[in-house]
Amino acid sequence: MSYEVLVRRISPTLKRIAKKLDGRFSFIDDSDLYQEALVHLWIHYNEGKLVDKTDSYILQGCYFHLKNVIRRIHDTGTFISLSSVNEEDGTPLEEALLPKDMSSFEYIEGRMHVEAIEACGMTEREKHVLESCMEGMTTREIGKKMGISHVSVVKIRNKIKMKYQKAVEQHLQCGMSDEESRRQGTQRQVA
Repeated sequence: MSYEVLVRRISPTLKRIAKKLDGRFSFIDDSDLYQEALVHLWIHYNEGKLVDKTDSYILQGCYFHLKNVIRRIHDTGTFISLSSVNEEDGTPLEEALLPKDMSSFEYIEGRMHVEAIEACGMTEREKHVLESCMEGMTTREIGKKMGISHVSVVKIRNKIKMKYQKAVEQHLQCGMSDEESRRQGTQRQVA
């Protein structure tokens, strides 16, 4: 059996596994986990460890490998906020990371976008869930910490996503309407 045939056969289930494990970190998603599983499979395939193994056995090995990858990321990762202050000179980390070639207008526009998202009307519970997610906690850990079910945590996360998408859409609409009014003003001047 070739590697391509194996991947084609177990890929749908492998994608579901990656989707199931997604959501623990903002910087790693299901496609990253899926790619990690494919690399794991490739290494084991080349070493001959997958000969005469069932699909169930292979998928279970991928699942445990992905769980270990997530655990290692959680154990070794350091999570900090961009608004935290640098201890040496007292400047916010966000300013220290700002590209030197970025104009102040671009920075202000980006900062206004961030503030609009922060001000999208999140409740205290939503803010608490968001902060916990940023710390890398699982939905079950967040639920246990807050004294609610993990299903409630998932629903709150979905509300946060909807509010974020709404804020982004409003920001884009505002940007488009400003651009349209600039174009109309330029067209009037030309005419």
